[in-house]
Amino acid sequence: MLPTDKLESLSARYREIEELLCQPNVVSDAKRYTGLTKERAELQQVVEAYGRYGQVVEDLAGHKEALSDPDLRELAADEIPALEVERDQLEASINLLLLPKDPNDERDTILEIRSGTGGEEAALFAADLFRMYSRYAETQGWKVEVMSLSEASAGGLKEVIAAISGDNVYSQLRFEGGVHRVQRVPTTESQGRIHTSTATVAVLPEVDDVDEVHIDPKDLEISATAAGGPGGQHVNRTLSAVQIKHIPSGIMVRSEQQRSQHQNKAKALQILSAKLLEIEREAQASAISSERRSMVGSGERSEKIRTYNYPQNRITDHRIQLTLHNLDQVMQGELTGLFTSLRSHHQAELMRQQSDN
Repeated sequence: MLPTDKLESLSARYREIEELLCQPNVVSDAKRYTGLTKERAELQQVVEAYGRYGQVVEDLAGHKEALSDPDLRELAADEIPALEVERDQLEASINLLLLPKDPNDERDTILEIRSGTGGEEAALFAADLFRMYSRYAETQGWKVEVMSLSEASAGGLKEVIAAISGDNVYSQLRFEGGVHRVQRVPTTESQGRIHTSTATVAVLPEVDDVDEVHIDPKDLEISATAAGGPGGQHVNRTLSAVQIKHIPSGIMVRSEQQRSQHQNKAKALQILSAKLLEIEREAQASAISSERRSMVGSGERSEKIRTYNYPQNRITDHRIQLTLHNLDQVMQGELTGLFTSLRSHHQAELMRQQSDN
């Protein structure tokens, strides 16, 4: 069943916007024109699908009526099944389009990866994860900018924070936050024993303007340090790296990849703002009853979300009980199938919630 009253209201609003965009006083008002253009784009897909749905329902009624006409009966009977399939597909598609959207979906993202338990192997796994996401970003035409990097021995990473920008970055990466576990034989293991290590991933919607989050300057401890190079080499001896501590929360952020102290301070404030906004969002989410939480989990870092088993070439997402046997491809950045499954489960849960309500 479709919520026809809501769809009729959306269609009426779409027609109203179309008329407004033709008016000279609207065209000359850049801010209003841009806002209306964006609203029209958001409505267009569902309105067009609903329009097609209405036409298909009308055609079906006509063909069923034609079954009583001896001259048209055979033609009508041939076309009815295809129309019924299209009607059902459109109904499902429209219901998906009506699902509430996360206001952060179109935002750029700050990706934070830290090595967990497992020492050197955990650091190597953190580097593998960053490489995996970077390769996926490349296939999507996204830009990856490293904001902070702390290297470990043997090419591993203790921590990396990167800004990822492009189309719908957060909507694609939003379910990646949590503890990622790897099971494999380390290169340093002489007896071929499988070790288990972890890395944590945080996915934070980037704050467009740091003013979106109120930060009292009195709550900040800001210090400048020398930015380090890889393995202690090529060290930048100028005090260009910036470290900021937010005293009330204890959050510490650092940026060292920009050329100037001013640029690094701006980047560090951006990371801090995103972290504080995420804390606020998680506090709001915790107030929601457990039965209404998404099947793909809360995304908190304490939650083990996925296991990467190298000996079996297997990847398992524990939140949706999904197991794939193409780990080698996934680690090369082929994440589309995994992301599609996570998004489908999330949408199914949202539809169940709407049905319950």
